[in-house]
Amino acid sequence: MYISLDQAKAHLNILPDFTEDDEYILGLIEAAEQAVRVHVNEDYDKLAENNGGCLPAPLEQAMLLMIGNFYQNREPLGNRTELPLSMRYLIDLYRNYLN
Repeated sequence: MYISLDQAKAHLNILPDFTEDDEYILGLIEAAEQAVRVHVNEDYDKLAENNGGCLPAPLEQAMLLMIGNFYQNREPLGNRTELPLSMRYLIDLYRNYLN
């Protein structure tokens, strides 16, 4: 995982000692990382290798935004399937259109 549980909980403004939602948040982290990976169409290891061993900050921020959105909105929000503009913009910075 590129996003840690502590990092996600800090983003969600959840105190570290509140552990009741930890498993749920870990699932959200996994879902967000996979969704961004599919959209970027590039191997995370390659992106991290070119960025000092870490994913580029815009991709991590996009994942955190997605995790926050999933955590706050646990039910579908109508017929919209489009990523919010801020997430799409951050992810598209690294999208590989050649693969």
